[in-house]
Amino acid sequence: MHVPGTRAKMSSIFAYQSSEVDWCESNFQHSELVAEFYNTFSNVFFLIFGPLMMFLMHPYAQKRTRCFYGVSVLFMLIGLFSMYFHMTLSFLGQLLDEISILWLLASGYSVWLPRCYFPKFVKGNRFYFSCLVIITTIISTFLTFVKPTVNAYALNSIAIHILYIVRTEYKKIRDGDLRHLIAVSVVLWAAALTSWISDRVLCSFWQRIHFYYLHSIWHVLISITFPYGIVTMALVDAKYEMPDKTLKLHYWPRDSWIVGLPYVEIQENDKNC
Repeated sequence: MHVPGTRAKMSSIFAYQSSEVDWCESNFQHSELVAEFYNTFSNVFFLIFGPLMMFLMHPYAQKRTRCFYGVSVLFMLIGLFSMYFHMTLSFLGQLLDEISILWLLASGYSVWLPRCYFPKFVKGNRFYFSCLVIITTIISTFLTFVKPTVNAYALNSIAIHILYIVRTEYKKIRDGDLRHLIAVSVVLWAAALTSWISDRVLCSFWQRIHFYYLHSIWHVLISITFPYGIVTMALVDAKYEMPDKTLKLHYWPRDSWIVGLPYVEIQENDKNC
């Protein structure tokens, strides 16, 4: 909800241009410095879960790929840029937020997409596929400037392909723990997306009942989805790339707790000669 005269004062240094995107939460209601208070500070979970997953998944990253650290840093950058965007409602903040999400998705594809889903012309070569992803992402980065108001919808549409892969792999899996992890990941993502869409298309309804927090709920849910999604990809990837090792699924702080952050422990498959 726009408050006249306030956004002009908080315009970004990026040509002093405000974003065309504004969320349902009322602006500058709790602070003269923060446009959307709850949408801003709900991003703190990105800054908590990112380092925590780097710690929990450190043994995995050492044995499979150190790119995991880069993916986690991108995840934390999303939190920082999203905080900046919702604090200022600036065009620069919007682009930084959306471009960091784009590169996080690209990194995930490059590192964990099973080779059987690669385009045939790269012939199963992950290096060539990663180059293709990088080129596509660079082009897409420039396209974000063309019609900024549709960027978020385009990013969310990538989930259609991800869901196709998840559904295909789910059918192949017999491991009950992994099937449960996938199911929880999809439910969390669906709940997060429902909050995001509701904030966009039903804003007038939420304003009538004075409930402006759906986009901040999206931040919380999607930040929780990241650990579940990243561990799901690691376990699926291990079937193809680490057949000589067993990945044991655990939850922090304890496996016995109903709610926890998933991580994996790598075990060697000992074989007698």
